[in-house]
Amino acid sequence: MPGYLKGTVRSADGTTIGYRQYGSGPGLILAHGGMKAGQHLSALAAGLSGRFRVHVPDRRGRGLSGPHGTAYGMQREVEDLQALMAATDARFLFGHSSGALVSLRAALSVPALERVALYEPPLPVHGSVPTAWLPRFDREIAAGRRAAAAVTALKGCRIEPTFARLPRWLLTGAGAVGLRAQRTHGDEVPIADLIPTMHFDVQITQEMADTAPQYAALQVPVLLLGGTKSPGYLSVALRELAAVLPHAQRVTLHGLDHSGPEDDGRPLMVARVLRDFFATP
Repeated sequence: MPGYLKGTVRSADGTTIGYRQYGSGPGLILAHGGMKAGQHLSALAAGLSGRFRVHVPDRRGRGLSGPHGTAYGMQREVEDLQALMAATDARFLFGHSSGALVSLRAALSVPALERVALYEPPLPVHGSVPTAWLPRFDREIAAGRRAAAAVTALKGCRIEPTFARLPRWLLTGAGAVGLRAQRTHGDEVPIADLIPTMHFDVQITQEMADTAPQYAALQVPVLLLGGTKSPGYLSVALRELAAVLPHAQRVTLHGLDHSGPEDDGRPLMVARVLRDFFATP
């Protein structure tokens, strides 16, 4: 049996948003990043479940949730979080990567939120976030070459240094084998189904370009998290936000990279920091 319950809410445009619920206590929502689903934050959710009632949605277009829809954009993502917060009475919010962008934007429009934590939001600052790879990615997705598209995205985002050193043909071949061999369990979403969703994460990233000054109006405490092994443009975004947010705290986690909160990162280290932050009166 899985260590969670499942639920759904209906977003403003009628789209179903499915989520997993762990533990008990004050409500906390975890929003995952690009090419991921709620399943990738399961260890983080379990690490927080002793103190909080943790809700982990599959963002729209994935798994337990409905499609992106024809009018997709940041507003739809914000509405999804608003619906989940209203249904669960959650007052705490954590976002990772593109999920951190959504969380940041949602915080402007949800007065009931008490605290927000963000792990490396890819907020563009004067063109700092690399997105020139997107047309090639879209062509590869259209041609059914999902392994090649994943390599394009990972090389383009510069998240994993190993991808920069290894040749594309080797990574694509290994990726294709891995996609064919993957076995999912229960309600997990196959990686092959998550790869095309990266287009939409880039879309909302571009939509958020140079919006940092708008968050000077955000009055809730915000924890800004990042790792020492992540690309420099993510530190640029954190510095920019730290400079404008009225109640920001920045913590750098030694040895962590962009996958820090995920199951294959260091989720228990991230959980310790989040427990301290969200438990502060």
